[in-house]
Amino acid sequence: MYKNILVPIALDNEDDRATKAIDVAKKLGDDGARITLLHVIESVPSYAISYIASDVLAETRKGIEAEMERLAADTGAEAKVIDGHSGRTILDYAEEHGPDLIVIASHRPGMQTLLLGSTATHVVRHAQCAVHVLR
Repeated sequence: MYKNILVPIALDNEDDRATKAIDVAKKLGDDGARITLLHVIESVPSYAISYIASDVLAETRKGIEAEMERLAADTGAEAKVIDGHSGRTILDYAEEHGPDLIVIASHRPGMQTLLLGSTATHVVRHAQCAVHVLR
């Protein structure tokens, strides 16, 4: 069905969401489909950055990159870690790399996000390709 699939991954406490999103991408992809796992590291606000040691930020990034590589190796996907605002950066990456599907997991919604998480909502509203949302 799909040849180039982008799977944004949020490495948080709900680890099964990443695994489920990858499984869905594999099921929806053609044989030999290219699956890219993307994690966006949000910028630390300037008022808080002075309270965080630079080695902590570097070690955090190394940990994220290692976990993404592990997920990619387990699934035969490619892993990318980039900096930016999650919703906008996912869309920019998609525009640049032309996936024909984005598989994104949504956080459990609260009243402020109504139906979908804010990142998933942004991606669904503005993506130029098909988007499959997991709840």
